[in-house]
Amino acid sequence: MFPYKIDDEINLILPNPQLHASTIFNLVESNRSYLSKWLPWANNLNNVNDEVDFLNENLQQYRVEKSLNLLIQYHNQIVGAISFNKINHNRKYTDIGYWLGQEYSDNNIMHRCVLGMLSIGFKKYEFNKIIINAAVDNVASNRVAKKCGFHLDGVLRENELLLDGFHDENTWSMLCSEY
Repeated sequence: MFPYKIDDEINLILPNPQLHASTIFNLVESNRSYLSKWLPWANNLNNVNDEVDFLNENLQQYRVEKSLNLLIQYHNQIVGAISFNKINHNRKYTDIGYWLGQEYSDNNIMHRCVLGMLSIGFKKYEFNKIIINAAVDNVASNRVAKKCGFHLDGVLRENELLLDGFHDENTWSMLCSEY
């Protein structure tokens, strides 16, 4: 199943901690202020070994089907990541998380990757629902959800803790029957 080809420009791949950790660390390091506004974990990634540990944990979670974390390759270069953060097999749903290096935004990359994850989720995992949660004021993330055809289910008040405090969060969903 992996690598998963999105199109001629994009592949989703499982991370190899020894091979990819330094590349991802350097991408986060060079985009730390850009990423940390919406993803506070970016400030907690201090060195390559932190990334190795994170990727090893991701692979362990993948093996037991609790999550799926993939790297985004754009023209064979790692430019970000996308994931099923928590897989709920009993209720047949998951939520998608994603990030890109700033220099790769505005290339329609994340839109295409989310569509790929919908295909994986509904066809391979047989989910009934896939969710995207995004801070109300995270315009780019909300735009991706809307462009991919997700339904805005509502706003969860002060549901996301970011560096500057709690933010309201939009909850978007796509049902298998809508895919």
